[in-house]
Amino acid sequence: MPVEKLEFQAETKRLLDLVINSIYTNKEIFLRELISNASDALDKLRIESLTNKELLGDNEDFEIFIVPDEKTKTITISDNGIGMTREEVINNIGTIAKSGTKDFLEKIRESSNAAAQELIGQFGVGFYSAFIVADKVELITRKTGTDSAVKWTSDGAGEYELEDFNKDSRGTTIILHLKKEFTGDDEYNFTDVYEIERLIKKYSDFVRYPIKMNFEVKGKEGDEPKIEIRTVNSMKPLWTRSKSEITREEYDEFFKQQLHEWESPLEIFHIKAEGTFEYTALVCIPKHAAQNLYYSDYEAGLQLYSRHVFIMDKCKDFLPDWLRFMKGLVDSPDLPLNISREVLQQSREVKVIGKALEKSILKQLGKLLKDEREKYEEFWTQFGKSLKIGVYNSMFDVKAKDSLKDLLLFQTSKDGKFYTLAEYVERMPDFQKKIYVAVGKDAAAIERLPQMELLRDRGLEVIYLTDPVDEFTIDVLHEYAEKEFQSITRENFELDDAESQKTKAEVEEIAKTREDLLKDVKEAIGGAVHEVRLTSRLKSSAVCLVTGENSPSLSMEKTFAAMNNPMFKAVQILELNPNHAVFNKLESLHAQDKNSQAFKNLCTTLYDLALLIEGVMPNNPADLANKVTDLLTK
Repeated sequence: MPVEKLEFQAETKRLLDLVINSIYTNKEIFLRELISNASDALDKLRIESLTNKELLGDNEDFEIFIVPDEKTKTITISDNGIGMTREEVINNIGTIAKSGTKDFLEKIRESSNAAAQELIGQFGVGFYSAFIVADKVELITRKTGTDSAVKWTSDGAGEYELEDFNKDSRGTTIILHLKKEFTGDDEYNFTDVYEIERLIKKYSDFVRYPIKMNFEVKGKEGDEPKIEIRTVNSMKPLWTRSKSEITREEYDEFFKQQLHEWESPLEIFHIKAEGTFEYTALVCIPKHAAQNLYYSDYEAGLQLYSRHVFIMDKCKDFLPDWLRFMKGLVDSPDLPLNISREVLQQSREVKVIGKALEKSILKQLGKLLKDEREKYEEFWTQFGKSLKIGVYNSMFDVKAKDSLKDLLLFQTSKDGKFYTLAEYVERMPDFQKKIYVAVGKDAAAIERLPQMELLRDRGLEVIYLTDPVDEFTIDVLHEYAEKEFQSITRENFELDDAESQKTKAEVEEIAKTREDLLKDVKEAIGGAVHEVRLTSRLKSSAVCLVTGENSPSLSMEKTFAAMNNPMFKAVQILELNPNHAVFNKLESLHAQDKNSQAFKNLCTTLYDLALLIEGVMPNNPADLANKVTDLLTK
């Protein structure tokens, strides 16, 4: 039969241009799509041969063969799968978005053959990705069990040619005549055998059939190079094997190669789920946090596979942002992909799988905390901030907060070690009604707070909040085990035991006779403080700064200021120790002359010293230095 020219039977050149130029954004994708089509063809033959062994003839070995050729500027992809008849070529190749695989899949499903679930082609457009890189494509195919073959040729301009052809064996061969920019003259060179090998390993490493290529092997000097045929792909994904069959060394090596990590993971999660939605996840916690983990330029997300075929590298749809440190992959046959299989579409399936995955990770972290405390603390030092961010982000999600609060660790004044909130509450004395917390840049800074002296004296434990996110996390939690959190630097802090209540009452009596003094101290300081008052929370220290009950803390104010947000200002309250010698000096100067410079200098000096204790630089450090020097010489 002579060459026959036909037009594409679907939406003409305009639709073909759309498929070629708009659907696929990644130039490399063509190879994945054509290999997937070849894998489908082998799957079809394998399935049909289960009931008709004669279809295999004398060739029972399935394979895909790829030959890039620098001389002819072509790349050839061949398979010995089921092949196509002339009519099937017209229906499946000549008609855009007419998927032979989808038709085959429907037929197999009607016959309840579970093996057909492995077929990956659904939309019938993958073949046309060849025109991304080729200005001419030839397809030669011979249907299994027939003697005749057909050749299909097109430049992607809206029509194609068909002719009879001689082909010795079953299957399909596709020859791509590459555009100039894909032959090494630009950034791509798809005639390079090692570049094609790289793409196979990236996108199709776990296709179940061997993908073979010719490699030139140099011998001794003067000898002709030899051609060696190698299988490029791994074929069997590690995650498809039973967990009981996989050693820790195999897991470690897989993550090093798959994720390009230089050290073994801290913890591994291998999760298989069947039922409404089927998926397998192989994810891990890295040994160390990336330096940019909490910055906007960090690319979070898991690798996505569909039936072992690589779809995308950074899929953010599965895990919440606070689990951004997790690395690994998800493989599922049930996820709805867009037509080019490049972008995951939002769907119920994605949400269900994501929630199940998150729940499994949380459960495993809880088990790690219970059974391997040292290892969990190692995890916490690297990624604890992420869990605290998770609590903050779940501000209006009680269920999410509850799932995270028992995984939190904090250093405390007990011995500087990490403890859970449950462990802290268990040690609380009966009279203590609230959980005491203190904010500072580190444990040493908190220990130096004058408010800590009284608590140390009473043997009361304080939780250290040394990370900027800690205070936000505690505010969102508000309470734990029906016990509210109480900052020791808030105005409403007081100890609940009888001795403290007695001391508080005594100080309140003193304050009643010092109202004018406190008013004048505030006036001397200016508008920096909201109130000046006496306190029972200090022992040997003369002064401290606390903040209003509902205002941001000084630490929070600094955090917002660093973010160029000056709107959040702490309501500052200066507290004086009526049992300190400095207070007696203050009273004496006030009695002599409340308008004297000496009285005013002592007031502002006390305020500046209180700021320094909180780690806040006074507005005029030089002036403070001069006033302290002056006081030292008197």
